[in-house]
Amino acid sequence: MIDDEVVLVVDDLPQNVRLLDAVLSPRGYRILGAASGQQALNMLAVERPDLVLLDILMPGMDGYEVCRSIRQNPATAFLPVVMITASGDQEKLRAIEAGADDFVTKPFDQGELLARVSSLIRIKRYHDTIERQAAELAEWNRDLENRVAAQLAELQRVGRLRRFLSPQLADLVVGSGDESFLDSHRREIVVVFCDLRRFTPFAESSEPEEVMSVLNQYHAAMGDLVFRFEGTLERFTGDGLMVFFNDPLPCEDAPARAIRMAVAMRNRARDLASGWARLGHDLGFGGGIAQGYATLGRIGFEGRYDYAAVGSVTNLAARLCAHATDGQILVTQRVLAAAEDIAVSDPVGELSLPGLSRPVKAFDIKGLDAARVTT
Repeated sequence: MIDDEVVLVVDDLPQNVRLLDAVLSPRGYRILGAASGQQALNMLAVERPDLVLLDILMPGMDGYEVCRSIRQNPATAFLPVVMITASGDQEKLRAIEAGADDFVTKPFDQGELLARVSSLIRIKRYHDTIERQAAELAEWNRDLENRVAAQLAELQRVGRLRRFLSPQLADLVVGSGDESFLDSHRREIVVVFCDLRRFTPFAESSEPEEVMSVLNQYHAAMGDLVFRFEGTLERFTGDGLMVFFNDPLPCEDAPARAIRMAVAMRNRARDLASGWARLGHDLGFGGGIAQGYATLGRIGFEGRYDYAAVGSVTNLAARLCAHATDGQILVTQRVLAAAEDIAVSDPVGELSLPGLSRPVKAFDIKGLDAARVTT
């Protein structure tokens, strides 16, 4: 039995419609009848039969014109049409030219009619399956394109965040979907400045390729430590490096973490300096750490943004770094007071630093108390 396939019979003689209904209905087909070509086209605008049995000779719009109209409509262009002819080859030729898929001759043989209807409906079923699969594939492609676009946007977003955040912080921010920290805000932070001693004379006397090789090694080593200690990288400027703690996420041990990172950087820089010395490069390391309030947020322009801290605390850390000699990490009294349980230090007295109106009491971090901290 056929699963309720629909056949539209178009014939101006009611007895012909009833005859075809009597032949097809017992086989499971559901029959729709149209008494004229125009009625048939009107029905096709709302119905979706699986096949049309179309008489040729009808008053008004004949079967050829109906068939051409069916073929010209994109919604019915592939609808199987069987023309019912009364005679000869000429009508059959015109039926094919009009777009008919097949034809039967009156009086028709029931077996032949059923075979032709069954064959064409089976072909239509295959065509419908292909169209459905094509539509599903198009939908999947659209969904895939949307997902790829969303993932690309997410990757770009992560990429922007990882310009200044450690991978852990970037993933946390992306996971929460909250980028409000990029808006301008005020917060107390601990700032670390560090750079290479004697870098300027080295750069002046060395080939650019040598300078670039040294910077690449230095940046890779320092960047790894910034990420390990979950600091926020504001910028690399040649041999200079600025990192801060307690923003965008709170960091209860910001002074201690800043000191631990700076000490690890000094140790790593000493290892690098040993290799550079074998190549004739005399380079060292110095750093400065300060604590205070700053205004933080996104700065830049469309397509090129950075995350920056603005305030006197950044200037103080930079001045301490500039004053430090090779191997020194100079910190303010406030930073040391918050981390004195892990830091081993020597006082260096009150420093008069360029751009600062008052002397600053500073301390040189000699190392870490191994009994209290593991770096």
